[in-house]
Formats: sequence, structure tokens, C-alpha cells
Amino acid sequence: MEFSAAGFKLLKQSEGFRSHVYKDVEGFPTIGYGHRLLHPDSFADGVNTDVAAQILACDVDDAESAVLRLVKVPLTQGQFDALVDFVFNLGWARLSASTLLKELNAGHYEAAAQELLRWDRAGTEENAGLKARREAELVLWNTTETKSGTAGGKTNQ
Repeated sequence: MEFSAAGFKLLKQSEGFRSHVYKDVEGFPTIGYGHRLLHPDSFADGVNTDVAAQILACDVDDAESAVLRLVKVPLTQGQFDALVDFVFNLGWARLSASTLLKELNAGHYEAAAQELLRWDRAGTEENAGLKARREAELVLWNTTETKSGTAGGKTNQ
């Protein structure tokens, strides 16, 4: 299973595009479509949308791989998209340690969906942007499509 056009639309809308380095809500240097800079990344001259799209594709591949590795139950396309967006935004470690994943892997899809909404804070403060993003992920999650294999049909490697 691969991140769909609907997933990309949500991700790009949530992240927005910035050609030069900025600090995200948690203060991390970021560029393009929400790409967190790690040493030695600098992009001192900024990025254009083509370069940002290439970086985004790599970041999404990482998020897809994490979802495929961590989720042990069948997912719909919408559920997969919501989880990939979640991992892109918050990182695989947060999903790995979450009640969301525990509920999901226990087959409690509705409880897992409701757990998405709990991730709307930057530090201890509720963040309107994160709240809107989690609500949009829930909409994706609830789109009705056929379930396909474990975490979407790719073999976990």
C-alpha cells in the first residue's frame, strides 16, 4: 500500500511550503513541506518546490515503512494515509509507544481512531493547527474502502 493522493493533499495542506528554513511549532529547523533539518543539512540558499517534492517523497517513504513495520492488522487506504501523515508529522517513535498503536494492533479500530484526536498539542498547549490536522486525519481514517493485507499488503521487511 502506498500513500494516496488524498494523503498527500492533507500533508501538503497541513505543512504548507516554505522555501527557506523556519522553526516548526516545537522549535526545530524545518524547510520545504515540513522536512526537519538534521545535521549536516542546511539548505542555506533555500529550496524550490521541485527539490522540496523530492525531499518530501523520501520522508513519506520513511513514514510508510514505519507504518508497515509497526501495524500488524489490515488497514483501509484511509487508515493507512492517516497513519502515514501522523508518522510524518510526529515521528515513528511516537506512534510506536502510543495507545493508538496498541488499540489498533488489538483490532480496536474505533478506539484507535479516537486516539488520533489526542495528539493535538505542542508541548502542553493545544495547537489549533495540530487539532485541525488530527481531525482531518480522522476524516481520512473513516473513508470507506476495502481492507487489504496487513498494513496494506506490502510484506514487512
